[in-house]
Amino acid sequence: MQHMLIHDPPCHALHQLRVWNGVEVGRAEQFRARIVNYADDFVILSRGQAKEALGWTRGTLERLGLTRNEKKTSLRNARRERFDFPGYTFGPHFSRRTGKEYIGYSPSKRSVSKMKRNVGDYLKPGNNRPWEEVRDRLNHKLKGWKAYFRLGSKTRAYEVIDEYVEERARHFPRGRHKVSTQGARQFSMKRIVGV
Repeated sequence: MQHMLIHDPPCHALHQLRVWNGVEVGRAEQFRARIVNYADDFVILSRGQAKEALGWTRGTLERLGLTRNEKKTSLRNARRERFDFPGYTFGPHFSRRTGKEYIGYSPSKRSVSKMKRNVGDYLKPGNNRPWEEVRDRLNHKLKGWKAYFRLGSKTRAYEVIDEYVEERARHFPRGRHKVSTQGARQFSMKRIVGV
């Protein structure tokens, strides 16, 4: 399966492009394609007709007096190449259990890095709120992230985030209480989580 990425069109352009998903003279069938959108970003999935779908899309946007972002537009073979779309990476993946390749999706590296930055920014020594408040807010952020990334191959991304949160959470009180690096051991996860 090939796909074409086109990002950031105005919403009314999305409506115009969506008509070929079934309403207008069989465009979906003609290009063996389907539009998938998230807000104003979209991907056109096409079985072997991606170049033709891209040409049609260019023509439609031109007729509407719109331009697309060339830097964010690409043709890819999703069986051989990965691509990112609303925080996920789609394409070839490898099973951790069997080592075999499969076509799937997982939280993108960029999404994982962004969440780690978010956690790191929140757990800075200058944050003087009571630990219970900090912990509850952090848990709220993590639950939201995991709710969004609840589908696909998520185990490794969850592990990376969990390890990072544990490290940052253990060092957060150390920085706040001006304890040496070795002193972080006194802040066990049991003490931090309160279980």
